[in-house]
Amino acid sequence: MGGMLKRILRHVPAVLGVLLLVGAIYVVQKEFRNLKIADIRKALDAIPRSALIISFVWTLLSYFVLTFYDRLGTIYAGHKVSYGRVSFASFCAYALAHNLGFAAVSGAAVRYRLYAHWGLTPLQIGKVVAFCSLTFGLGGMVLGGIILFLEPQAVPFFGDRIPLWGMYAIGAGLWAIVAAYVTLSRVMGKIRVFGNEVELPGWRMAILQVILATVDVAVTAAIFYALLPAAPGLNYLRFLGVYVACYTAGLAANVPGGLGVFDAAMLVGLDPYLTPPQILGAIVVFRLYYYVIPLFLAGSLFAGNEILLRGRGLLGGPARLRGVQAIGSWSQPDFVAAAGTGAVALCGALLLSLGVLQSDSSITWIDPDFAELVSGASDFVPSLIGAALMVLATALARRVSLAWTLSLVLLIAAAGFTALQGEPLWIAALLLVAALSIAPFHRTFYRHARLLSEPLQAGTVAPLLTLLACIVALAAFAPRLRWLDNDSWWSAILSPNVPNSLRVAVALSVALALLAIWRLVRPGHVAFSPWDAATRMRYLAAGGWDPARADGVVWGEAERAGIAFRRIGRVMLAIGDPVGPAGDRASAVWRLRDLAQQERMDPAVWRAGPGLLGVYADLGLAALPLGHDGLPLADAEDAPGPHATQFLVCVAERDLPALLPLLPDLAGETNSAPDSRIGVTSKA
Repeated sequence: MGGMLKRILRHVPAVLGVLLLVGAIYVVQKEFRNLKIADIRKALDAIPRSALIISFVWTLLSYFVLTFYDRLGTIYAGHKVSYGRVSFASFCAYALAHNLGFAAVSGAAVRYRLYAHWGLTPLQIGKVVAFCSLTFGLGGMVLGGIILFLEPQAVPFFGDRIPLWGMYAIGAGLWAIVAAYVTLSRVMGKIRVFGNEVELPGWRMAILQVILATVDVAVTAAIFYALLPAAPGLNYLRFLGVYVACYTAGLAANVPGGLGVFDAAMLVGLDPYLTPPQILGAIVVFRLYYYVIPLFLAGSLFAGNEILLRGRGLLGGPARLRGVQAIGSWSQPDFVAAAGTGAVALCGALLLSLGVLQSDSSITWIDPDFAELVSGASDFVPSLIGAALMVLATALARRVSLAWTLSLVLLIAAAGFTALQGEPLWIAALLLVAALSIAPFHRTFYRHARLLSEPLQAGTVAPLLTLLACIVALAAFAPRLRWLDNDSWWSAILSPNVPNSLRVAVALSVALALLAIWRLVRPGHVAFSPWDAATRMRYLAAGGWDPARADGVVWGEAERAGIAFRRIGRVMLAIGDPVGPAGDRASAVWRLRDLAQQERMDPAVWRAGPGLLGVYADLGLAALPLGHDGLPLADAEDAPGPHATQFLVCVAERDLPALLPLLPDLAGETNSAPDSRIGVTSKA
């Protein structure tokens, strides 16, 4: 029963994200079905230049405030870093985190990469990451309490549904959490949260955290507020209530940048004060200032930093860094995969919204008969492609090669279809740019999909046949829905004028088709081989060394490379790198991670070599240099460490304190294993 509950809880964030996204589509379709792209263009033109300048200045100030998160974090970690370096790390980390969500690896991985080069140990970097994550939440709680006491009716969705005393109680609860945090920082040095021991900062620093976070949220909201025209009844405090609620919904949705959910929530929250085109115009500029421009600027700066370090000989091979091994190979794949995932998801959301944002365009440059044929499909095909791209974006985040191929095909097909439909050409251009942005990076997406990695059997054939049947069914339904103003599949489902039987049939066909796509492109359920005589012989034959104890071996998707592991507390600890053919080792690492997630554990690798550090970094793992005896190298403050050839790779901020005391025993168990064997098997 407990295992089933854990499996259910593991899927709660994903289910919540889907529900919020579906709810956002429904709200936009219902409230703003007559919205036209031309109206948004006029609203953008109506934004004064002075408002654009003020909003840009607020953006600069917002990212400036964020640098002090990292500044305080390094002081809290006990390793003060110069402000220039802190600013660089903060900007790169937050530019990624804002676009991909704080649940993504992005921000933490950037900090590990940069702070390691500047001499912080894994424990210290883990403290910085935890400090920055906590600081943001404190500001939202403080401002949330203020809004709930002063402008409770400004909170969208709940302001007119929860009694006034209830809003006051929620506000008091938020303030109580902040007060408790400051109080505990004063009277206690450490607390345990979800089984992890957390060292609290001093009470003075805790107060600075609260002030800094409050200013940060207030300034970020001002970026958006400056873009809005004056509206009766909409003062800054009321807008702040709308913004905090909508931003929280975007975070809860667990989609890149809160895409779709944040925007729909803002449309609803500001609807009593402004017209939809005015709101959407502000959203476009806000996303450009706060998300898009910083993302590409940070990516360019980070790539330039990597090139500079390589030119100085500080990356690529054994490094002379003290705390965490410099991982020069992760940055490009991780950034490409992250940017590709965001671009495909953005295009999916755009195609889903075409039915809401009605175009005034008509096809005038092709044969009228062919134009009529293409127009007959209307928004049905683009909205289906959009839904498929949203599913494929999830698989891209997991580096699935088939998702890369299908995304390219669908983006190009959607670009051609929207152009032939008479949609504005910038939509087709944007889809083609997204396709071109991921096209050169096939090697970044190296995991095999379930469809291509498993033999054709019931678990593979059934989704494939289901997908084909759903496509045929949807093609048959489309002509019966042409009379709708917006005949996208979700509009047909939500329209009360469509017969219930047809609504159910369309909903079921789309749901089954998307489920089939996901089951075909996702990596399969991970099983492992128990550590028995047969597994041991197979593992040794692949080139592995014989660990004293192991719980099993996870094999790569080609079943040729394997990685032995042990369960230690909440950690699934691999004993060395995968062994076997180089082409299958990366997938073995990913499958170890998937198995650890299935069992609610964290992956880690002891005695990892330098060859696969880029893959480990893709998973957000930090690498601690080890000596030839398998124990951590001395962390001298005044001299760089020796060339490291072995590493402990783990989620440092959570698991390193528990793993370090166990290493002497592990080293004692395997002290007869020749280090040369480890070095040979760890080269990718």
